[in-house]
Amino acid sequence: MTKSGREIVEILRAYDLTHTVWSAAQLAGVDPKTVERYVALRDAGRSPFERERRPRAIDPFLAKVEEWVEDSVGKIRADVAHRKLVAMGFTGNERTTRRAVAEAKEAWKAGRRRTYRPWVPEPGLWLQFDWGKGPDISGRKTWLFCAWLAWSRFRVVIPVWDSTVGTTSANLDQVFRTLGGVPTFVLSDNAKTVTVEHVAGIPVRHPQMVALGRHYGCSVESCVPFDPESKGGVEATVKIAKWDLVPKAANLLPDYGSFAELAEACQVFCDRVNARAHRETGKRPVDRLAVERQVLHRVPDVPFALAIGDQRVVDDGQTVRFGSVRYSVPPGHVGRYVWCRVVGEELVVTADTAAGLSEIARHALSTPGNPRIVDEHYPHHPAGRSILAPKPKPRTAGEIAFLQIGPGAERWLTEAGATGTVRVRAKMARAVELAALLGDEVIDTALDMAAEAGRFADGDLASIDRRPSGRTPSGSMVGSTGGRKRC
Repeated sequence: MTKSGREIVEILRAYDLTHTVWSAAQLAGVDPKTVERYVALRDAGRSPFERERRPRAIDPFLAKVEEWVEDSVGKIRADVAHRKLVAMGFTGNERTTRRAVAEAKEAWKAGRRRTYRPWVPEPGLWLQFDWGKGPDISGRKTWLFCAWLAWSRFRVVIPVWDSTVGTTSANLDQVFRTLGGVPTFVLSDNAKTVTVEHVAGIPVRHPQMVALGRHYGCSVESCVPFDPESKGGVEATVKIAKWDLVPKAANLLPDYGSFAELAEACQVFCDRVNARAHRETGKRPVDRLAVERQVLHRVPDVPFALAIGDQRVVDDGQTVRFGSVRYSVPPGHVGRYVWCRVVGEELVVTADTAAGLSEIARHALSTPGNPRIVDEHYPHHPAGRSILAPKPKPRTAGEIAFLQIGPGAERWLTEAGATGTVRVRAKMARAVELAALLGDEVIDTALDMAAEAGRFADGDLASIDRRPSGRTPSGSMVGSTGGRKRC
């Protein structure tokens, strides 16, 4: 019977005390042969706790089992090997064969196992990025763009609606500006947005990614398939981000009500992981980024053209069309090119202004038939009216004389025309006569009050324009009850 570790220690201690096999056996309460065996193992430099391998019935067939494992490249099944051994005269059971095949496979793999040299990144050289599937929001899929600066271990996670070339370019521009610099190499998986195809194992780069690299002064590379050294770090970032951001039973996260909530959660996640000490470096990524930023390349002031969105022309209505929806832009851009890009649940419109490329408008995304028109973009259309009220344009001497009374006269004429007042010209002429007698200011005030009260009948202006004393000036016909016609 095999002794426990405690019993073996007691046997060896008893022997060290007595230096006699018989006496040690009596003290430990075991057979003297047992004491002799464990002492001999210790003196031979072998572990006393190792069990000696006993002869097995399959030992004569082990060479053949190893040959089959070699020929099958470690793929042979134990039941197949057992049938072959039985045909060769093996009388043992299948359990013995399974153990022997497992040992032979383990020994075969040990000599062919791939070893990995730890990757020691240098500051300012490598940025890696990859995509992860994000949570569904209102039944719509989202993606998590995960970037990882290799030396500082600084992580950036950006939620997006798609993983197109334009979105990738915009995300890289945002990452560069978040880091405060551009590394020498940008490494990614073999996505179609980076690598169009492989010819004889050589990756063919996407032309837009090549142009992006030239713009930012970096080289966009794709990693070797199944190569953990070149993409293990960013895959870990994707895994951690999905653990903390995608609602699952393991994290008990509730569903996101809007894209803005997901974007806020991504920012909180990045702030948290970048502010805690990294297991490998023992330092906070945000602190190491401050060091690495000194060797990063400068970010261009103007983003890459594809990163700022799709190009559109501003039409005469001062709008652009994006996704079959019209969005308004500020004045001064009619007939010029602008760039439209979706950011979360908003459409951002960028234009080339005197200060360079800058955002000129931002709208919530809409659906066809529901345009987004902002009143502030149309300062010459008060209250958002697209049809302006007509402006008086005097042509005759009477019209000129009436409108010269003041703004009250203009308002009276506009309101009178809108209400269908009759004999307008005669009433205008009477108001000019009264203005000559009483003064323009008095009649202008009366006309304004009449327009506000909606009084355009004969005599309304005269009844409004009475002096506080109730008397009219001498010679005036205002308010007379005679046969003279009242204005």
